[in-house]
Amino acid sequence: MKMEFDRRWLDPDKAGTDLAARAAEIAADPQLMAECFGGELEFGTAGLRGILDAGTARMNRLTVGKATQGLAQVLQEEYEDPGVAIAYDSRHFSREFAEEAAGILAANGVHVWIYPELMPPPALSYAVRELGCQSGIMITASHNPPEYNGYKVYDHTGGQIVSGFARRVSSAIAAVDPFDGVRRSSLEEGLQNGSIEYLTQEFINGYIKAVLQLQLEPGLYRESGLKIAYSPLNGAGHKSVIAALSQAGLEEIYVVADQSRPNGDFPTCPSPNPENPDTMKMTIDLGKYIRADIAFATDPDSDRIGVTAPEADGSWRLFTGNELGVLLLDYICRQRTAQGTMPAHPVAVMSIVSTPMAARVAEHWGVELRRVLTGFKYIGDVMNQLVEAGEPERFLMGFEESCGYLTGLHVRDKDAVNAALLVCEMAAHYKMEGKTLCQVMDELYAQYGTYYTKADSFAFAGAGAMERMGAVMDRLRREQLPEIAGAAVAGFTDYRNIAATGLPAADVLTWELEDGCAVTARPSGTEPKLKLYFTVRADNREACLQRYEALRTAMTGAAGL
Repeated sequence: MKMEFDRRWLDPDKAGTDLAARAAEIAADPQLMAECFGGELEFGTAGLRGILDAGTARMNRLTVGKATQGLAQVLQEEYEDPGVAIAYDSRHFSREFAEEAAGILAANGVHVWIYPELMPPPALSYAVRELGCQSGIMITASHNPPEYNGYKVYDHTGGQIVSGFARRVSSAIAAVDPFDGVRRSSLEEGLQNGSIEYLTQEFINGYIKAVLQLQLEPGLYRESGLKIAYSPLNGAGHKSVIAALSQAGLEEIYVVADQSRPNGDFPTCPSPNPENPDTMKMTIDLGKYIRADIAFATDPDSDRIGVTAPEADGSWRLFTGNELGVLLLDYICRQRTAQGTMPAHPVAVMSIVSTPMAARVAEHWGVELRRVLTGFKYIGDVMNQLVEAGEPERFLMGFEESCGYLTGLHVRDKDAVNAALLVCEMAAHYKMEGKTLCQVMDELYAQYGTYYTKADSFAFAGAGAMERMGAVMDRLRREQLPEIAGAAVAGFTDYRNIAATGLPAADVLTWELEDGCAVTARPSGTEPKLKLYFTVRADNREACLQRYEALRTAMTGAAGL
């Protein structure tokens, strides 16, 4: 039985020739109809993210137009003469969606500044802040597979929008007719009348300069002779990362040739996530070939970084996001203490699913470690609080277990350009001490104990996927597990309980076990994917891995995954 849907999707004059033709194909397939037209693409706290295709539940020109019209209306209601900055990455239709959004905003009386080339999200955050914009739009699906794209919305602070603003925008979007309710003009028209401006190379250089100012030991690269291998994973990072490293004085930079140019198909790594060992293979291979000191990759939008380094036996270790966060936190504290630049009452910030090992490191260096909900906007909130209190100097760094890091106040989002520069500086510093990053990590484990963290994702497919995922969370919440894999549950936290956590309400569950391990369940806010986060502490890595396997088996069974 065919699903009823708005037949304007079949009208080339309304939907456009390509979308209309694709909608006709979908209308002949009941399963596709359910997937593409069975609901609306949900505008979450980070914006939109979905598979590229025709349909109300897919990313396309009409869903982007609907979202942009809603955003424009909220901005016009809340601000006088609002302005928006726009950036985009290398994904399919990223530039087209960015230009579509720019034209719609301009038609609604919103001034637009748009980057003329691929730029990472931190550059978008920088533009919002530097230009005094009221909002920003980043067209990206981050590290999702090639069939995805997304639409992230930022507020006036340069951070991704928080729940109150998101709800207002979401309500406005819901009321927009995507065919007849969107005011449109072209990018060219906006450029001609001055309502749209391209950001200049000088402005781009300003972002790079802001990142360079975050170095702790300027000039160290030339002394150390550091050699690196780098891959932008066919994304937006190439120009910005290379510019920052080169201007910092790093001379031996080798780039993975097949992954150097922008390509939305990501032909050599269809899952372009630097946390994935398969994704990092070509980067590691180049590192081995040139005998690099480190090898790293940035994800397609270049806000996250994956780092590898050689072991003594010639193998290469891919650091987890947590390991790199601990390494950076310890290095920053070590250097700023040695240099006498450590502020009074320093603050670091991490997400609730990041490693408790960071707390041990922070305690050693006398740093207050604040824990926030998953999402870098919450780290940005802490930064804003420190600024508003007149204490911006207290902020040392923020990080998430998913390889996102920030050490400066220049932006309010994770910044892989900033992270790449600091990681290379850290590697150069330890190289001059005769150590590799692997050796330093092992020293930290010896000092603080061996920790192992792992995040496993479980996707839900087809119509009703979000509802089925929600049912899993409801079941875990009701069952009140007394033990997991033979260890009694010593503490259970439901992050919907604001009074218990002191944090905004979130659909997150954490079980703390009597043996020091922990498990957290968290659904994605943008796609039908449930994540289980495992934290294990044991005598050595082998024992950690065994315990992780036991916990994973127990939790997937309890959740019915």
